Amino acid sequence: MSWRKITFIVVALILLLGGSAALSMLFISLKPEPQMRPEQDLKRFVKAKTVVYSDIVSPLSSEGRVVSSSEVMLVAEASGKIEEGGVSLRKGTSFRKGQLIATIYKDEVELALKARKSNFLTSITTLLPDIKIDYPDQYELFQKFFNAIDMNKNLPELPEVEQEQLKIFLASRGVLSEYYGIKQDEKRLSRHSLYAPFSGTFTEVNFEVGAYVNTGGQIAKMIRTDQLEVEVPVVNEQSKWIKIGDKVEVYSRNHTDMKPGTVVRKSDFVNENQFRSIFVRVNSLNNDELLTGEYKQVLFPGQKIHSAMEIPRNAIFNSNEVFIVEGGELKKRQINILKTNETTLIFNGLKESEEVVVEPLINVKENSPVGILDEDNQTGEGQNNQNNKPDKQA
Repeated sequence: MSWRKITFIVVALILLLGGSAALSMLFISLKPEPQMRPEQDLKRFVKAKTVVYSDIVSPLSSEGRVVSSSEVMLVAEASGKIEEGGVSLRKGTSFRKGQLIATIYKDEVELALKARKSNFLTSITTLLPDIKIDYPDQYELFQKFFNAIDMNKNLPELPEVEQEQLKIFLASRGVLSEYYGIKQDEKRLSRHSLYAPFSGTFTEVNFEVGAYVNTGGQIAKMIRTDQLEVEVPVVNEQSKWIKIGDKVEVYSRNHTDMKPGTVVRKSDFVNENQFRSIFVRVNSLNNDELLTGEYKQVLFPGQKIHSAMEIPRNAIFNSNEVFIVEGGELKKRQINILKTNETTLIFNGLKESEEVVVEPLINVKENSPVGILDEDNQTGEGQNNQNNKPDKQA
């Protein structure tokens, strides 16, 4: 095929394509433009309430943990081998107030004290004849003191000496110094016996029977179980609505039972999460019903809030703003939040008789046209509003 034929074919194709394009543009230009429909403002229907202020008593519910009112460390005040007491020195063992918990070996100290008492008795025996002659009015008192001394008991109180000459006589014979020296040894011996300061249980045991402990050694940790409290962490801003002495209701997690309680104290500090601890004393006759460490739901009665209104929390945006309906349009307003509950909040700051929106609105802006739902027609229309679909045209 010659170059002349190839050139002719190419030119023909170009003319054909160009003509087709020109013809298409002609047809497009002849097509009539569609008429623009005027934009229509879509009107939403929202749930709203008329602002009416009144006195509100709003309870507060929060979860807390049962704790003991007393938690102490049992510390050895003498050194020696630990011997058995009235209870088993093991973790989880319960004991009663005043019960002997354990004894630190004391035989040598006890024998030394008895020997000292024996010498003291000998001293008093030699003094009685002199007292009878020189101080006959005091003889009967010292005779009774001598007869009351028991080797297995603490010394009785020494007769009060008012006469100066008798006091000098007793001091010169070493009676006063020996008496108070024995009283000191009695105190030292008492430190070998460990008694329960309250009714409770061991939560931690570091030394068991048979172990040797030094003075100051931490034998065990124990808690009081006959007086339990519930420690309830409350947001610091909410704690002002709780007063010491308030009567509360303490529930189990599944709300199967309820026990009355009383707020006994509030901490004077907050933790790193800005929670303040509220302590509730539980009034329970059966202590087995409460266990240290379990969780309870506490319902506080709350205090009276004057001139306020309550609305759902999800109606608030930007921390403290709400929508009101004014002249058929949405308007933004700031409110003063007084108390925040789990699903609602209590506020003031709006004018009474204004219509405040009480549901969350999405993709809306100020001055949007709205209508207020009737109470009897909230189910259907309110559901459409939540789906962000226009319900009716204006």
